[in-house]
Amino acid sequence: MKPVLLLLLMMVITRSTQAQERKRVREYGIKIGVLPTGKENAITDVAGVQVGQVTLNKGNDIRTGVTVILPHAGNLFQEKVPAAVFVGNGFGKLAGTTQVMELGNLESPIILTNTLSVATAINGVISHTLQQSGNDKVQSVNAVVGETNDGGLNDIRGRHVTEKHVLEAIQKARGGAVEEGNVGAGTGTICFGFKGGIGTSSRKLPASLGGYTVGVLVQTNFGGVLQVAGAPVGEELEKFSFRQQILEKADGSCMIIVATDAPVDARNLERMAKRAMLGLGKTGGIASNGSGDYVIAFSANPNLRIPHEAKEKTQTTALLRNDEMSPLFMATIEASEEAILNSLFKAETTIGKDKTKVEALPLDKILDILKKHHVIRP
Repeated sequence: MKPVLLLLLMMVITRSTQAQERKRVREYGIKIGVLPTGKENAITDVAGVQVGQVTLNKGNDIRTGVTVILPHAGNLFQEKVPAAVFVGNGFGKLAGTTQVMELGNLESPIILTNTLSVATAINGVISHTLQQSGNDKVQSVNAVVGETNDGGLNDIRGRHVTEKHVLEAIQKARGGAVEEGNVGAGTGTICFGFKGGIGTSSRKLPASLGGYTVGVLVQTNFGGVLQVAGAPVGEELEKFSFRQQILEKADGSCMIIVATDAPVDARNLERMAKRAMLGLGKTGGIASNGSGDYVIAFSANPNLRIPHEAKEKTQTTALLRNDEMSPLFMATIEASEEAILNSLFKAETTIGKDKTKVEALPLDKILDILKKHHVIRP
């Protein structure tokens, strides 16, 4: 082939690939809320927070993985962080909740995976904690592991996630941009009848409101009537829960992780966690009977670290007053809504177990609907 023809062919292939690339919500001109985002518009905009992912996309029926969130890069067992859990709907298997709720702190990485891999992920967290320097006398670890059921696309009974995958995801954890869509724990998930996945977003408060950052990461696998920035997308696409005598099944789950650098304790973190469910509701999620909808919120503020052992009997910390919490509530709602939408917009059509095919969100149709409802300019 002549060099000129080869160059033209490469240009066509490149343009075709670029045309098929799926973008995040804001890249289509869709603005969620009024607050500005952080640099990466991701949970990692909260200083110190890291995310690691391992994706298992093998053969015809393995579509699963692991997503890890680290509140900080140090030894979490020795330097715990304030944390809280809120249960939107409890049809799920979130491990480690009672200790977080009782003590108000988190001492392990947060692991997201599929329903039948929770026990494996717990073992991975235990192994990681026991082998960390300074933990040679540790005999109890509260591993926090969340899940959604990806059995529609994934051979979930095969339990393909191993302890090695969990440890690998922890080791891969980094700051910066976070991969979204069918990756990590979102590889085999389904949301609103379309391909779901991992999504993230953040909000940066102005200096006049404290200058704090709130970041959210989600694993979406739930149903309802999809809305995008208030536009009735699910209704206009005629694809929503309970349509024509329940043609679409609404059950599923959603894991929502909320991080902030604001100096807030477990009590106010729980209040923030509750607001994340409002963000889910704004996308049209209904927290159906069979859905496990959980929010884990933590503060990565270094001044709030809780030492595993201390000589002092008391700990003095400066905390944000209740009257200053409303901007953080707003930031949580906005970031949760956008993270869920990012998980859908970035996810790609997937064929998995039993040749099941789940289509990605039809972006061309959705953009037309959003133009019709003046969400974006024609």
